[in-house]
Amino acid sequence: MLRPCLYKNLVLVILSIFIATPVAAHTVKVSENVGGLLHIEPQDNPRAGESAKIWIVLTRHGGETIPLEKCNCQLSIYPKPHTKGNTPLLKPTLQAITAEKYRGVPGADVVFPKAGAYEIEISGTPKPGASFKPFKLSYTVNVSS
Repeated sequence: MLRPCLYKNLVLVILSIFIATPVAAHTVKVSENVGGLLHIEPQDNPRAGESAKIWIVLTRHGGETIPLEKCNCQLSIYPKPHTKGNTPLLKPTLQAITAEKYRGVPGADVVFPKAGAYEIEISGTPKPGASFKPFKLSYTVNVSS
């Protein structure tokens, strides 16, 4: 049987581990030498029938941000599950936006038609003068009603 003091210290150690452990709110995906971090407003919780702002911070290996002006980027949204080669449900036009500390990142306003799971895919090739490899990144997003 644990003594009360030892038990109390053990509980404090376990709690401090949970409190100190960072929780990732976003997922980084990597393709070739490009990483992408997807953001959806409001609060990464899109709702069916309501406008949501999607933006992706693209970075090269080493952390240099890739703005939309340097990327021939395409955004495609598919219902899940879907078969490779299917026509996207949505193909919103990307715009360079400023969000948080990022300037010129690719973003778009999207209205998901109904609740459920969707695959958001961003692909891109470098514009002249840019130095990154062609990439394709996919994210699964759950849309609530």
